[in-house]
Amino acid sequence: MNTVTVPLHRAAHGRTGDKGNRSNISVIAWSPRLWDTLVAQVTEDAVARLFRHRRPTRVTRYLVPGLHAMNFVLDDVLDGGVNDALNLDSHGKALSFLLLDLPLTLPIDLADDLMGEAADYHPFPSQEI
Repeated sequence: MNTVTVPLHRAAHGRTGDKGNRSNISVIAWSPRLWDTLVAQVTEDAVARLFRHRRPTRVTRYLVPGLHAMNFVLDDVLDGGVNDALNLDSHGKALSFLLLDLPLTLPIDLADDLMGEAADYHPFPSQEI
């Protein structure tokens, strides 16, 4: 099977929020056809590895299949909380951009469901579309 690897933001968009030292990041598929791939690859383990430098104490994923969406709750990733941290990048909105850059590998027949132009983004090592 031919596959292509693209950043997650080509397959989904996100919404974020933060309360205290907890960030939540939602991932919403651009197309229902991309949902199964997102569920298989955008896992709690994948997100925990991606944010390991922030040292989350827990990453929990909640699936919302009717909306083709998922919500991740990351505990203890905001340097004590937005109001306590001296680091402006600790806001949940900044963290969502990191998640939306996660490499996603999908069958080439789903490429028509991706958003954006391949030339607009730096490709990951794989076949470009």
